[in-house]
Amino acid sequence: MTSVSSDRRRQILDTALTSFSNAGYHNTSMNDIAEALSMTKPVVYQYFDSKRALYLELLRFVGDDLVNTVTSSVAGSSNPHDQAEQGMIAYFTWVANNKEAFALLFESSARVDAEFTDIVSEFEDAAARAIAPFINANISAEDQVTFAIGLVGMAETVSRQVLRHGRDFDPEALGRAVAALAWGGLRLIGQPNNH
Repeated sequence: MTSVSSDRRRQILDTALTSFSNAGYHNTSMNDIAEALSMTKPVVYQYFDSKRALYLELLRFVGDDLVNTVTSSVAGSSNPHDQAEQGMIAYFTWVANNKEAFALLFESSARVDAEFTDIVSEFEDAAARAIAPFINANISAEDQVTFAIGLVGMAETVSRQVLRHGRDFDPEALGRAVAALAWGGLRLIGQPNNH
């Protein structure tokens, strides 16, 4: 794919992100996206053969971006506490900088359509699998993934709450606070019961 073609594809994805997150999947047409780009609908169809194909690629693109952002921040440290903190800070920073993308993943019609729901579930599972190895505890790999899913769910739910209520938030402060909450439990995983 040429650079111009790649740039045009990215431009379509960026415009579609705004359109879908503002109006939802069902209320956005390929014509709406083409008009927002000042191009014809056939040009958009040269890159994406359907609205559904465009939406699915957008979901994957956004989900991969979030997973890569969090895992690269966690990989920068070998200290489990720092990893939890850096992961949460990276997550909330991504959310603060990508509110439309977060809305597309978690607040839009992605939860209505079975295939869209599967894509979001794949992303959540991928995020959990990516961070599970960083849970440094005397537990099975399966339990690491289970607890990682809990961390992903915690970050997602907190993000949905602050965005739904239009709260201004400092991603670093929120990330540190949620990491402290998570760390309180993580540091006890796999420890003998001292009761």
